[in-house]
Amino acid sequence: MSAPAPESIHHAAPGAKELVRIQDVHKYFGQHHVLRGIDMTVQQGEVAVLVGPSGSGKSTLLRCINHLESISAGRIWVNDELIGYREHGGKLHELTVKDIARQRRNIGMVFQRFNLFGHKTALENVMEAPVQVKGRDKASARKRGLELLDQVGLSDRANHYPAQLSGGQQQRVAIARALAMEPELMLFDEPTSALDPELVGDVLNVMKDLAKSGMTMIVVTHEIGFAREVGDTLTFMDGGVVVESGNPREIIANPQHERTKAFLGKVL
Repeated sequence: MSAPAPESIHHAAPGAKELVRIQDVHKYFGQHHVLRGIDMTVQQGEVAVLVGPSGSGKSTLLRCINHLESISAGRIWVNDELIGYREHGGKLHELTVKDIARQRRNIGMVFQRFNLFGHKTALENVMEAPVQVKGRDKASARKRGLELLDQVGLSDRANHYPAQLSGGQQQRVAIARALAMEPELMLFDEPTSALDPELVGDVLNVMKDLAKSGMTMIVVTHEIGFAREVGDTLTFMDGGVVVESGNPREIIANPQHERTKAFLGKVL
């Protein structure tokens, strides 16, 4: 007999404010309609997990949240600020590169590929943005960088270069680097999919600790165990639409939609 599903660990405090609001978002790449009217909200402190087959629009949606991709229609707000645009006379006007960069400072993103600077040590990678973007002095950036590397279990690797680190270690440096900007929201785009199976657990453990600390997170992943254990909400996307959304443990145990059932049948 299988063990009962663990009780929900809801990370958002009761009455927590809405940190992310996505309203009727569409995205076209040429004629290809990738996102077809996405609506979603994420509360402060919540862990929202997105799952679905390749090409369902999950990563595109994540990239739209910090305006790495522009949207074709709709609105996205983070902390009550319209992302990527200003609204004037009912029309959207794209913000300047400088204003978009300012908005991105509050949104950390961790990609499939680690994108670390190969010529800089782990510590230098973590220090780079606070010094260059936020104007932090090097001494305080170094102190904070060491704290963050300790937080992700890599204090003994501070002076190693990316080529001297495993994929899992590089990904944990990438998480520390994103946290160094003190974001209010963290986006994870399949952070473990490029890793060898034995390295996945270390990265997921860092993400679990982040969730416990109250970080608001939107996670695109195929790690259904993580979704079940850590997620507050699970959203299944397919064909650019939200097919089903709700409590992860309930959806995984008893999906309501045939497409969700078929997908979970393949990945569980």
